[in-house]
Amino acid sequence: MNDRQNDLRVQGLAKSYGREAPVLRGLDLTVPGGALAAVLGPSGCGKTTLLRVVAGFLRADAGTVALGGRTLVGPGVQLPPERRRVGIVPQEGALFPHLSVARNVAFGLAGTDRGERRRRTEEMLDLVGLAGYGDRMPHELSGGQQQRVALARALAPRPGLVLLDEPFNALDSALRAGIRADVRAALRATGATALLVTHDQQEALSTADLVAVVRQGRIAQCATPQELYRRPADPWVAGFVGDAVLLPGTVGDGGATATTPLGTVALAAPADGGRTGTLVLRPEQLRLTDADAGEAVRATVTDVCFYGHDAKVTVTVEGLDAPVDVRVAGPLPVGPGEQTGIRVTGEATLHP
Repeated sequence: MNDRQNDLRVQGLAKSYGREAPVLRGLDLTVPGGALAAVLGPSGCGKTTLLRVVAGFLRADAGTVALGGRTLVGPGVQLPPERRRVGIVPQEGALFPHLSVARNVAFGLAGTDRGERRRRTEEMLDLVGLAGYGDRMPHELSGGQQQRVALARALAPRPGLVLLDEPFNALDSALRAGIRADVRAALRATGATALLVTHDQQEALSTADLVAVVRQGRIAQCATPQELYRRPADPWVAGFVGDAVLLPGTVGDGGATATTPLGTVALAAPADGGRTGTLVLRPEQLRLTDADAGEAVRATVTDVCFYGHDAKVTVTVEGLDAPVDVRVAGPLPVGPGEQTGIRVTGEATLHP
C-alpha cells in the first residue's frame, strides 16, 4: 500500500481565528502513502480547520504540511490550492448543477487532450460504478450517486491526496455502509492517499486504515482501528471511540493483574505493583453468569436495551458509583430487577 511519493506529513500546525483561542495547537500527523486516514473528534476540535489548511483554503499561523516530500505549507511557503495535487470531496457532493455528470468529472482535466479527457472521465465513472451515466444531470441522480460523481471528479486529475469532508452525512443510514465501501475500494484502486474527516466513530473504525483522534487541536492518538479500540491512549479516547467500562483498580504483585470491583483483571501491559489507576474495558468483555457462580461478582440489572443483533444490559455493582453496561448476544437471560453474576474476559488497559 505504502507509496512514499504520496506520504502526508503535518508538523506543528497551529491556527487561530482572530483573538479566539487557538483551534490547532501544534498538531502533528503522518499518513503513509496510499493509506486512508480518518480524522475523528468532537465538534470544534479542529478537524475541518486541518482539512482546509491542507487544502490551501486557510493559511496556517505556524507549522508545515508536506505531500510526498514536497512542501505545501511552511515558512515562506503557501502553495495555492490548484498547485497542491489535492482532490476534494465536499459534503453533499457539491456538483455543478448546470453541467452533465461527464462534464463535472472532467472539470479538473482542463488543458488535457479532448480524447484523453473523455477516456479518463469514462474510466473514473466506471471505477465508481456509474458507467453510462455521463449524459445525466446532477438532479437526476440520487444522493449516493452524486457522492460517487464527486469522488470521480476528485480522482480524475490523479491527485496525490484526496480530502473527504464528512461526505456521507446527507445519506440515509441504509446507504452509508455501501457507499463507504465503494469509496474505499475506488481510493485503493487509484493508490491515492486520503484524509476522511468525520464525527462518526463507526464510520472511522470500519473504513479507515488509520484513525487520528483530535482533542483540542492536537492528535490525542493515531493508530489502526484495532489498536485504537483495544489499547486507547487514555480514558477520554476510550470513551469517545466506542463504549467504555471504566473501573478503579490496584495493580497486584508481579504487575500482570489488577484488583477491581469486578474482580481480578488481566492487564494488557505489565505495571508496577501497588499502583492505582483507571482500567478500561469494553462492554463485550463482560459476561453475564449465574449470580452464585464461584468467580462471578454479583450485580443487579437496572435496564435492558434490545437492538436485535445484541442487547445492552445495564447493571449496578457494589463498590462502583456508576452503572456498568454489558453487551449480550443471543437470548437475554435476565430482566430488570433480577440478580446476575459478572465475569471479565480479556485484558484491560491501565491509566494511572
